[in-house]
Amino acid sequence: MTRTVAGPRAGRARLVVLLGPAFVAAIAYVDPGNVAANLTAGARFGYLLIWVLVVANVMAVLVQYLSAKLGVVTGRSLPEVLGERLPRPARLAYWAQAEVVAAATDLAEVIGGAIALHLLFGVPLVLGGILTGVVSLLVLAVQQRRGQRAFEGVVTTMLAVLTVGFCAGLFFSPPDPAAMLAGLVPRLAGADSVLLAASMLGATVMPHAIYLHSSLARDHLQAPSTPTARILRGTRVDVVLALVLAGSVNIAMLLLAAANLPGRAGTDTIEGAHAAITGALGPVVGVLFAVGLLASGLASTSVGAYAGAEIMAGLLRVRVSLLTRRLVTLLPAIVLLMTGISPTWLLVVSQVVLSFGIPFAMIPLVRITRNRELLGEHRNALTTQVLAWVVAGVIVALNVTLLWLTFAGQ
Repeated sequence: MTRTVAGPRAGRARLVVLLGPAFVAAIAYVDPGNVAANLTAGARFGYLLIWVLVVANVMAVLVQYLSAKLGVVTGRSLPEVLGERLPRPARLAYWAQAEVVAAATDLAEVIGGAIALHLLFGVPLVLGGILTGVVSLLVLAVQQRRGQRAFEGVVTTMLAVLTVGFCAGLFFSPPDPAAMLAGLVPRLAGADSVLLAASMLGATVMPHAIYLHSSLARDHLQAPSTPTARILRGTRVDVVLALVLAGSVNIAMLLLAAANLPGRAGTDTIEGAHAAITGALGPVVGVLFAVGLLASGLASTSVGAYAGAEIMAGLLRVRVSLLTRRLVTLLPAIVLLMTGISPTWLLVVSQVVLSFGIPFAMIPLVRITRNRELLGEHRNALTTQVLAWVVAGVIVALNVTLLWLTFAGQ
């Protein structure tokens, strides 16, 4: 009888030990860029595009699992595998585009943190960007001094904070259940909804999340005696739980806007959406939303800096201090904030740059995880590979469409 009780408890304990990396990677799905897109979708089209976020999340689960599986099975990150297989000129060129993507990611996250500090305390954007960078330095210091598990704990705590901040408004003004169910039916309403749906789906997977997740999964479990099959089972649970949480937060933001901001002017910017939320639901909800945005910016910029360091280590075989890396990548964001350019416009530009980087991360990941030489019996099955190519094709095509529509509309 003791064994019957202890067995499940021991199994749950082993499972909990395997959780963590996906919750760090999931931060990429609730960054300030996603906040702006989700609020705009809800304010302009109500519940119409809920199905887009559901489809996006399903695709993200597959992509992030493949990245994590690569790290678990091979003991190497995606940048490391690419660094081993590419000749030096190609490796340097690949690193250059990945660095541009990492810089664009950092720009969006620092801007998000700066806007949040401005909303909460009236801090000027430039100073807010500097403070965001300083706090992210402290978060990265946790990883360097206390290890990856402690870093995962800090980032997961921030994920919990932003979840509360972004979802709190729903308790004050619940959405319409019937309209929510109707929003699960795939449909669109004109060219504007097509553009917004393409941006929501196309920006589902962030390149730095793919690069980093393989590294996080590689380093998470330091017990070589644990069977790979068991680690992969735990990894699947980790990915599903983390992305269900991130997807629920994104849907909650859309529902919040759909229920309270329909037809309101100015909701296409984060500041305007915050003002509208405060006006509709009161200052308490407005403060909670701004706190969620701050947690999103701080966590995202820390994770982005971590990803950049792993990209450099894998492709250039040069490992620099995370703190040094943080200081270097913070400078472009601060300089751009000092120019006085609209933060919302900078967010849009950063998302466009990220779109360019999607194929460079997606296509190698799908090809490599089918490789028998690297993954052996854990390589993608035929069904998984077909689904992975479909998802990669959809995401790449949507990003190309989004780029074309963005520039065509200028």
